[in-house]
Amino acid sequence: TGTWDITQLSTKLATITLTIALTMKLGLAPMHFWLPEVMQGTTLSSALIIATWQKLPPMSLLLMTKHLPTPILLTLAITSTLIGGWSGLNQVHMRKILAFSSIAHLGWTAAILILSQKLAFLSLMIYILMTTALFLILISHTTKTFKDMSQLWTKSPALSTSCMFILMALGGLPPLIGFLPKWLILKELTNYHLTPLATLMAIAS
Repeated sequence: TGTWDITQLSTKLATITLTIALTMKLGLAPMHFWLPEVMQGTTLSSALIIATWQKLPPMSLLLMTKHLPTPILLTLAITSTLIGGWSGLNQVHMRKILAFSSIAHLGWTAAILILSQKLAFLSLMIYILMTTALFLILISHTTKTFKDMSQLWTKSPALSTSCMFILMALGGLPPLIGFLPKWLILKELTNYHLTPLATLMAIAS
């Protein structure tokens, strides 16, 4: 008919190519190298858009696509959680920390995408809400580094405390809201007998 339906890709090669292209746009490892540098080089407002709004179109396309290549997606997911979780530990710039946080969180979302689209959507929405809230605080006080954040305490203890709790929530610390999707994802992976994957992701977190 001369039309192309993204939800009904006819060949395996087309599905793999589309998946890799979309995961590159999302910033999943090992195709993540552009994301930390781009977010660090832009304004806080632009970094907010890159970390949140621009994740919706490629993730929506992945949700619409049938017969996603499970081994590739799971490999990208575990790689992203490991790299995102550990690479952010030695960073002092907030935008780079949030870039690696984005990589790790989208790794969790990608891991559950095939098994439960509702859970993937929940994980993405909670990540976007937490990241947006943190960026809005950073923008309001032009906070770019941990040093700036320590100075924020003298200006606004309430906002500084909020930043601390949001960062802990992004790390998945119970009983904060960021722990909920990770716990549900680990439970779902275990139910599908993917315990080694769940264990690696829990360690990476």
